[in-house]
Amino acid sequence: MDSQQVFTLGQQGLMVLLTVSAPMLVIVLVVGLLVSIFQAATQISEATLSFVPKIIAAVAVMALLGPWMMSTLVEYLRETLMMIPGAVG
Repeated sequence: MDSQQVFTLGQQGLMVLLTVSAPMLVIVLVVGLLVSIFQAATQISEATLSFVPKIIAAVAVMALLGPWMMSTLVEYLRETLMMIPGAVG
């Protein structure tokens, strides 16, 4: 396995990681922003108020997109493991 293959494999891994984690990060970011706007508008300065909506949003995203995330990661891992015999031999 030469350096180009290693870099390609690393790049593919980072793209899969970004693709799988992006929905969760975006939804939690939007929920956090909305809660912050609500706190600023109502002048509620409770620090723990933002955690519950973020956790609920994260659980909802995992419930909806969890199977897709898992299948994407398993497919990437399967492809990576199937490349090992060709890289060694």
